[in-house]
Amino acid sequence: MLQAYQEQASSHTEAARSLSCEVRKFVDKVIIPCEPRLAEGGDSAAQLQSELTEKARRAGLWGLFYPLSHSGKIASLEDYLIVAEQEGRSEFSSAIFGSHSALDAHMLLKFGSDEIHRNFLEPMVAGEATPSYGMTEPDHGGSFPTLITTSAHLSHGNWTINGRKWFVGNADRATFVTVLARTGKEEIHTRQTLSMILVPTNSPGFSIERQIPILGRFLGQGEMSFTDVQVPEYNRLGKNDNGTELMSQRLRLGRLLRAMNWVGLAQRCFDLMGMRINSRRGLSARLPYKQLVRQHIANTYQAIASARELIRVAARGIDIQCPSDVRINVAKMAASQALCIASDSAVQLYGAEGISDLTPLSGIYRIARTSRILDGTDESLISSTGRRLIDFFKEEDVYHFG
Repeated sequence: MLQAYQEQASSHTEAARSLSCEVRKFVDKVIIPCEPRLAEGGDSAAQLQSELTEKARRAGLWGLFYPLSHSGKIASLEDYLIVAEQEGRSEFSSAIFGSHSALDAHMLLKFGSDEIHRNFLEPMVAGEATPSYGMTEPDHGGSFPTLITTSAHLSHGNWTINGRKWFVGNADRATFVTVLARTGKEEIHTRQTLSMILVPTNSPGFSIERQIPILGRFLGQGEMSFTDVQVPEYNRLGKNDNGTELMSQRLRLGRLLRAMNWVGLAQRCFDLMGMRINSRRGLSARLPYKQLVRQHIANTYQAIASARELIRVAARGIDIQCPSDVRINVAKMAASQALCIASDSAVQLYGAEGISDLTPLSGIYRIARTSRILDGTDESLISSTGRRLIDFFKEEDVYHFG
């Protein structure tokens, strides 16, 4: 297995391979032993997370996929794959390595004003600010642009924002939120009525309404409200009323970054399966010799290997500025499927221990189930992908998988 990994990694730069090994060691030796305490939540877990984050900084492993101009160390998304999957081996790594804010760092650098760079981007990459993203709203199914009712009106150089957002990640610790709001007139086409505006969470009129547990456990999701919140005009990302295009760009990169982490979690489950099968208890139960056990591990390997290759191809498209929504969406679904297969198979092999807190599998299982919803449900991605492929054949007779 190590040889196969090394052969695959040979297509990446030496710097990426080196960072991948360093991150793997840090996760296995520093983060994983602390997982039970981190899972408890509360002030103690938050303090421990801060301590581990500082260790990651000292080890030179913080913000590896931030823009190179802002302390990042990897420019290629394809190269980042082998690093991100190692970061993803623990559900707690994203915050510890700062990778949870890499997407925002790229969006703010590309579309932000000088004031946004100074007030939000620079503090964030320094670890002094935490981002969140408010898109989905209560009382609406999903996050379709036509359903957005949060509004922002410009007057005398300030935006006045009113509305609600929910299932906002990092809601418990965010220092600012990027809000998708309606800024154009209702009679204008929806694609020309939305904008993204940055709102500090200490703004008057901003409120965290509630924390939202996910499958019985708090994962940082929350609901927030905006009541006559005012921010400067320059807090808008990009041009006025181009929020739909920014949303598409954000989703493309965000889906692949999540997918990379999910593949890492799937690999963690795969390793746990191997340990269980060859453990004393596994040998006493003759697990290595049972056909269905072999099927579990073979199916898991196939799912992980397939997802990694699909992500790599989709990432290369973004690197060369030729993104394919079909490839990105399929890669995201494949990573989700790999994690679901891996976590379910691992739980099955561990039996009662797998659904308890005696292993990390119960927490991973929660994430696996949410992966089929986050950043686009399976159903919406399948529908979109199918439509695009059917439309392709209106113009062409042959699809080239090049």
